[in-house]
Amino acid sequence: MDLIAFMTAPAFQYGVLPVAIFLARIIDVSMGTVRVIFIARGVRFWASVIGFFEVIIWLLAIGQIMQNLTNWVCYAAYGFGFASGTFIGMAIENRLSIGKVMVRIVTRRDASELISALNDQDHRVTIVPAKGIRGSEVTIIMTVIKRIELTKVADTIRQFNPKAFYTVEDVRFVSRDILGRNGPGPLRKSASWFRLWTGKK
Repeated sequence: MDLIAFMTAPAFQYGVLPVAIFLARIIDVSMGTVRVIFIARGVRFWASVIGFFEVIIWLLAIGQIMQNLTNWVCYAAYGFGFASGTFIGMAIENRLSIGKVMVRIVTRRDASELISALNDQDHRVTIVPAKGIRGSEVTIIMTVIKRIELTKVADTIRQFNPKAFYTVEDVRFVSRDILGRNGPGPLRKSASWFRLWTGKK
């Protein structure tokens, strides 16, 4: 069987081709989701690299759709691939745990043990006395951490002050490196041009 006969066969048109479109959409939408998240984090270099491959894969997928406008299976594969790619892209970003977040903790209890535990984990904290909704005395604890450390910090909060209220916010830029007491390494100091393109602070 020659190539043209194979590509026009029903097994290809309603089997191989829809699966290929489905997989292509999963890949390009996953990359697009990660790219948008990278842009939000200020990681410009990798966002550009991902965008290059993302649009090429998308062109291949949409090209096959345009050549098979009467094939409803391709349309379904295109839609399912988009939905699956969105989900997978978010899962990938969650695994990568890129960027920094601010954790803001509001507690009525004595927070000295919690603060000590955070300090032991090399997290620098800012403590602000405040008043609650009914005028009660509360303490606000704020710290900027790497996103990958969020689960550990949340566990620490629940361990030392399980009733504390806390929120997590994305941080795009930190004026200086406060994430660790040793400071940036020599490679990072010398690679200012790379930081400019990657968006790393």
